[in-house]
Amino acid sequence: MIVSLSAVLLLGAVLGLMLRNRTLGTGGATIAALFGFCLASTGAAPAINDAMQSLADSLSRIG
Repeated sequence: MIVSLSAVLLLGAVLGLMLRNRTLGTGGATIAALFGFCLASTGAAPAINDAMQSLADSLSRIG
């Protein structure tokens, strides 16, 4: 758990810097994929899934 949390923080920081400097390319896509993979293994995954599901439900009711 500690290793995955530190990996999430590190990959999130690198991805944030790449977004800020607008230097996203193949490496940025790899970093984003790794960030998502590591984030899915943390304790935040259920909360993120619930938020995305409620957003999808809200959007489906609008349209």
